[in-house]
Amino acid sequence: MMKKRNSLLKMVLAAFFLALAYVMPFLTGQIKEIGSMLCPMHIPVLLCGFICGWQWGLAVGLIAPLFRSVTLGMPPLFPQAVCMTFELAAYGAVAGLMHRALPRKKPYIYVSLLTAMIAGRLVWGAAMLICTGIKGTGFTFAAFLSGAVLNAVPGIIVQIVLIPVLVMLLDNPKVINLRDEG
Repeated sequence: MMKKRNSLLKMVLAAFFLALAYVMPFLTGQIKEIGSMLCPMHIPVLLCGFICGWQWGLAVGLIAPLFRSVTLGMPPLFPQAVCMTFELAAYGAVAGLMHRALPRKKPYIYVSLLTAMIAGRLVWGAAMLICTGIKGTGFTFAAFLSGAVLNAVPGIIVQIVLIPVLVMLLDNPKVINLRDEG
C-alpha cells in the first residue's frame, strides 16, 4: 500500500514539475535582458529528477520542451526544442541517478547537480551537432560554448544556489516521504 501511495505521489509531483516547466518561462520572460538566460525549464526538471527519481526526471525532461513548442511555438521545434528535449531528459535522469547512488548529504547534492548540468550540456551539444548537420548548417565549438555556458551563466548560478536548498528541503522525509525507492 505504501509503495502504491509513493508511486502516486511521484506521479503527482512529476505533473507539478512539468507544469512549472511550462509556466516558468512566462515569468522569466518578463526580464528582457536575461530572461531566457535563466534557463527556467531546467530547474523543475532537475528538481523532478532529485525528488521523484530518474525515471520521472527523464520523462518530464523529454516532454516539457516539446509540449511547450507544440502548444506555444516556443521554443521553436527544430532544432531548439528537439535538442532541449535530449538535454533536459539528461538533466532529470542524471540528477535522479546520482542522487539515488550517492549519500543524501549536502556535498553530494552539489556533485549530483554539477554532474547532471555537465551531462545535460554535453548532450545538448551533441544533439545540436546532429540537428544542425541534418539541417545543413554548422555548429562550432564556439557556438557550443556560447549556448551551453556563456549565455547560460545566470541560469547556472541560479541552479547552483537554488536547487540544493530546495532538494534538502523537499528531500526531507518530514516534508515528502518517498524513501522506499525501488
